[in-house]
Amino acid sequence: MAKILTVDDSASMRAMVTFTLSEQGHEVAEAENGQEGLNTARQQQFDLVISDVNMPVMNGIEFISTLRKDEGYRFTPILMLTTESGQDLKMQGKQAGATGWIVKPFDPQKLVAVVNKVLK
Repeated sequence: MAKILTVDDSASMRAMVTFTLSEQGHEVAEAENGQEGLNTARQQQFDLVISDVNMPVMNGIEFISTLRKDEGYRFTPILMLTTESGQDLKMQGKQAGATGWIVKPFDPQKLVAVVNKVLK
């Protein structure tokens, strides 16, 4: 299955994403903020990245914008998983390179469906 990186400052949210996707056979790595996510992504290649928007150190928009500059992540699907649902922020995410946007709290079945769709 896929190698997935989840980046969120909430330990419980990372645990929920990891549990949901591990149950589907995916290998999931976790990072607490955008900078840690960037460091982790540069140490190994992931098939999919899932990131929150509001995080300390480096927010999700900055994180994906920076990650997209790395050759290995130009075409990697990146999903934003956040409580934010404003059109302006979604547009910023899209311009930064987000593939899709999921609003928290998430339905585990919906997350799995979206993950399966972007990994095809």
